[in-house]
Amino acid sequence: MGKDQTVLFHSTVFGPIHSRRLGVSLGINLMPDDGKVCSFDCLYCEAGYNSQGKGTTGLPTRQQVSDALESKLKEMNGAGDPLDVITFSGNGEPTLHPDFPAIIDDTLSLRDKYYPTAKVSVLTNSTRIFDPEVAEALKRVDNNILKLDSAIDPTMHLIDRPTSKEFTVEKVIEALCQFSGTGIIQTMILRGEHCGHKIDNTTPEEIDALIEAYKRIQPREVMIYSLDRTTPEEHLEKVERPELDVIAQRIRNAGIKVMDY
Repeated sequence: MGKDQTVLFHSTVFGPIHSRRLGVSLGINLMPDDGKVCSFDCLYCEAGYNSQGKGTTGLPTRQQVSDALESKLKEMNGAGDPLDVITFSGNGEPTLHPDFPAIIDDTLSLRDKYYPTAKVSVLTNSTRIFDPEVAEALKRVDNNILKLDSAIDPTMHLIDRPTSKEFTVEKVIEALCQFSGTGIIQTMILRGEHCGHKIDNTTPEEIDALIEAYKRIQPREVMIYSLDRTTPEEHLEKVERPELDVIAQRIRNAGIKVMDY
């Protein structure tokens, strides 16, 4: 059914890595460095399934995050190294950290001190945007990248497998509207199969539903992408660039900006 795939990041601050899309990116992992904590259990997650467990190290404290980030920024700045973006991602959902809003404030202050032209980005699965403090913190960063993989409920539940049964497409789309004009919506485009269930969010019905959701949300832009690394579910298929181009053009034709990919 799937690969025995485990977490990618074994430290709180990692990189920098060179991203084609983001430039020179320094990563921050607010989850354990030997386990996974997430409110989704996506079939395509490069960090593996939640079933691998939470590990033993626990979440880093706010002070540990700040100290690790300042140490790395000071080192890079002293060496004259470039930095384009500080990105919150890692072994699970960063907004689950209880001190997430305060950590964002610390990060913005350190960014201003060492690399004032660098951007701060957060990759979030949108499950915590119902919390006003989390939402306000996301509004303070430069790139608030919010997940919406399908605007059709059964497809979303099949691909993303939210841990809360109360999480629905309608609720999340409504909540995403608070980021109108500022948020970036990220959508994974893929096909495949899981436990005998067919997966395909490339169909006209799926794309039409996404376009209607994007129109409601009015994001700053939309980021579509497909598989780039190994996935825990083996029976998933990458959607190639020519087909992504066709989907992107359909979205643009509806008046929605699509980020270069």
